Amino acid sequence: MRIEKVLAAKGLTGFYFDDQLAIKQGARDDGMAYNGQPVTPGFTQVRQSGESLSIMLLLTDGQVAYGDCAAVQYSGACGRDPLFLAEKFKPLVEGFLAERLEGKEVSSFREMAEEVDLLSGPDGKKLHTALRYGLTQALLHAVAIKEKKLMCEVLAEEYHTKLIAEPVPIFAQTGDDRYGHADQAILKRADVLPHGLFNNAETKIGSNGEKLCEYVSWLKKRVKELGGEDYRPILHIDVYGTLGILFDNNLEKIADYLARLETQASPLQLRIEGPIDMGSKEGQMEALQKLMLLLVVKGVKVEIVADEWCNTLEDVRDFVDARAGDMIQVKTPDLGGINNTVEAILYAKSNGVGAYQGGTCNETDRSARVCVHTALATRPDQMLAKPGMGVDEGMMIVFNEMQRALRILNYKKCTGALGTVPAASE
Repeated sequence: MRIEKVLAAKGLTGFYFDDQLAIKQGARDDGMAYNGQPVTPGFTQVRQSGESLSIMLLLTDGQVAYGDCAAVQYSGACGRDPLFLAEKFKPLVEGFLAERLEGKEVSSFREMAEEVDLLSGPDGKKLHTALRYGLTQALLHAVAIKEKKLMCEVLAEEYHTKLIAEPVPIFAQTGDDRYGHADQAILKRADVLPHGLFNNAETKIGSNGEKLCEYVSWLKKRVKELGGEDYRPILHIDVYGTLGILFDNNLEKIADYLARLETQASPLQLRIEGPIDMGSKEGQMEALQKLMLLLVVKGVKVEIVADEWCNTLEDVRDFVDARAGDMIQVKTPDLGGINNTVEAILYAKSNGVGAYQGGTCNETDRSARVCVHTALATRPDQMLAKPGMGVDEGMMIVFNEMQRALRILNYKKCTGALGTVPAASE
């Protein structure tokens, strides 16, 4: 089977591109928009419509393999690739990339993905992470079509993992509607919630951290009220470095504040993502190492999740080796090819560090579904419900794709068509 034609179509994502630096510097929300001037290169507004580019590989048997190019909500921040605008990159896909793919035999996913991930564009630089992300999704789909397998089966076979017929925990994010959408996540019994989008120290954390403390206390109460005694989700809150802003990067004060939050959350487990942003990879790793040591000394069991400055496969490996986080977010679009997502999760797990297969609200239904298969093949500790910030839609897309795949895997196991799926209890 060969790739006969490569096509691309502009699309929308499930959310928006946001200029993170402008928001941190005080851009005020105005309904769904932000007032203020953008400061990150490429942005024309502080918040602008999210764009995707759907790649379609027309195969010689008449079938079509799909993948969606998408970039994170906070593009251009913390060392990430710049804003991804579909009209700019569509000619590159249907020209430069088409010339290299059309007529190509569909071989192994790993081989083709690694080739794409190392490919330089016409400017001599690596392709934008969004392009590599979408193209490798389509290549995985093409291999699955050729081999008549689920995408997770292809990955498990090529990366020598075992498929387990049970779901991966799903993390639902609320966006700014952190009260109403938390109710939705609780009613849907999300395994992990709420993210919360605490991206401004003054307006969302509070001058002394009181607003976040109040929210965590409310959240614990709400989980019990709506979920009952048998529902114990993990609380995972992303603070985008604002604790560093609030406490002038004083790690001792941040550790003491996390102890306060732990008390408010108890008995629920609490994870805090991105407590500080030191402005560089090396600074970030060093600060997170020290913060985690302080938490151990103080007996605080809040788990630290690394995100900022941990963008590539190499970054993930470095953060894991440095133990700069109890858990590492593998932010799928930032890693480029989904082969890197697979490698990153497996590396974290093999070295005893938690793996969170994340991504962004600014993805598409297609990229989210493909990510379900990378999660089933690699078994991260949790995966993000995406796209969007509405809870229901992202959870539906991810949960349903996962349940469909699990049902097929169980059927194949029962009929002897799949020998790599152990019992759910194994």
